[in-house]
Amino acid sequence: MTTPLWPIELPGWAWERAEVRQALRARNMGAVFRYAQQYAGVSQSRIAAAAGMTQARVNEIINGRREVSRLDVYERIADGLGMPDDARHLLGLAASREKRTGGAAFDLTAFPEVVRVYARQNAAAEEIQQQAREAEELDVLAVRGLGLIGLNDSLLRACLPRERGGKGLRARVALLDPDSAALAHRAAEIGESAQALASGVRLAEARLRELAGVCEIGVWLYRTLPTWRLIRTDSTMFVGAFDTGWEGHESATYKVMETPHGPLFRGFRRMFEAVVADARRTV
Repeated sequence: MTTPLWPIELPGWAWERAEVRQALRARNMGAVFRYAQQYAGVSQSRIAAAAGMTQARVNEIINGRREVSRLDVYERIADGLGMPDDARHLLGLAASREKRTGGAAFDLTAFPEVVRVYARQNAAAEEIQQQAREAEELDVLAVRGLGLIGLNDSLLRACLPRERGGKGLRARVALLDPDSAALAHRAAEIGESAQALASGVRLAEARLRELAGVCEIGVWLYRTLPTWRLIRTDSTMFVGAFDTGWEGHESATYKVMETPHGPLFRGFRRMFEAVVADARRTV
């Protein structure tokens, strides 16, 4: 066995990629090693040195001839690859040794689903678009949705798979019912007339109807006062909040990843399903 060296440094975004997180959930160390090679440009020998293994053992794991089963080996791999705590949790490991005692770091590791926080939605725009382009499922919970998906230059509309005829994408969009009391309430909260806000919702609904030939899309109108603004792309969510005086895109935006035991992703997804179940489908 080799003597472990300093940890390998993968870019932070690598640990947030869906395929990496799936490999961690499945404890597929061969795939994890391959992603380390791809995203950090390291050799099998470098992985072996960082994880306290031989290069031959790493080669066997990468090629599926040997599996990792011992907890101490998982720990060495996690330390050697410099896994952040949310990645360690997906493997079933505790937080890193440096963060296992008291203080804010310990508190944060209790919520491994929240992997990034953006000051506003526009700071997350590039990442949201990247996720949307690769997604098979897209859920949107908004008020009028023009800036998200209703207009040609909106955040998500350009990400829809026009070149593939919409195959592989199922989109569901929930908008605030323009005839509801909740819409009038929301209009007052943001200092806009109910007529103007309702017109925006109807325009978004009409523009979304045009997408019926582009992808499998459904539009629902809900009648409750909006609290959360939500974009789900498969197992990733971007969540903001509606409140008095600001619109959803002005809110801080939380990137939430699905984890085996995390309540946030499941709770937000359950909320969306409940909103759709009680809403009126129009497209």
